Amino acid sequence: MTGVRTTRRIVRERTAVAAGMRRRLAARDTALVAAGITFYGGIAVVPMLLLGLRLTTLLLGEETVVGYGDAIAGLLPGAAGAPGAVRTLFDAGTHLGWLGGLVAILPATFYGEGMRRALLVYEPVRESFVGWRGRASALPVLIVTPLLTIPVLVVGNALASVNGGIGAGAFRVWLGFVTIWLVLAVPIGWTYRVVAPTTLSRTAVAIGALTTASFVSGFLQGYVLFLAIPIDWSGPFGGLEPVGAAVATVLWLFLLHIIVLIGWVFTLECDRVAEREAHSERDGWTR
Repeated sequence: MTGVRTTRRIVRERTAVAAGMRRRLAARDTALVAAGITFYGGIAVVPMLLLGLRLTTLLLGEETVVGYGDAIAGLLPGAAGAPGAVRTLFDAGTHLGWLGGLVAILPATFYGEGMRRALLVYEPVRESFVGWRGRASALPVLIVTPLLTIPVLVVGNALASVNGGIGAGAFRVWLGFVTIWLVLAVPIGWTYRVVAPTTLSRTAVAIGALTTASFVSGFLQGYVLFLAIPIDWSGPFGGLEPVGAAVATVLWLFLLHIIVLIGWVFTLECDRVAEREAHSERDGWTR
């Protein structure tokens, strides 16, 4: 009987989470909210990467980081110019001066502002200085960026040396997926727990962050596969390749942010359902 009750409770909780997610998502224009985050992300993502690479260079040295960058660039398909873009980014990040780093901090924190404003849409809270609260709460992520970047660089360098047939390719996809999944779970968890205006339980945040990070990691794997498709991105833009590449990147960021928002709604509902079940159990013990 205990097993039956547990199964029924799990089914009830999952049904309640799914129903709550449908209500929240139906009441908001998620595509529009994701577009807003994409605007902030377009400002913040390059400064964030540059700061992360510069801090990582201070720990590992320029030669090591540049070597890792070359290895990662070699893993990417060359049709869309991704390898060249990665090498250019690594070169700029490793040579970023102190003045350039200080200047990059402000735009890098725009991601925190965009995320806080977006998460407020699904769990409204009255507060002042929303933008500055979001920026301040995002600063610790910038500080620990090397701790998140180093595992990705090390694994990317190792994958570049893996050669073989289908088995080796499957191993590269699996290891890349797991690495990105676990690394991204940290900033996503921080966003849901700290950057967000609502304090949720650690259990709900852990479940939500790990689940969302897994989907984001899989989406990134799909994006790399998409880059390998010989598509002329500049076709709709009069042959202007930089414009086509920029639009494709923005579209990717937009879809990625939709995943993050759905993950946030999932986390909210996990927290709500868990709290309701806890209240029900306490009421049952009281009676």
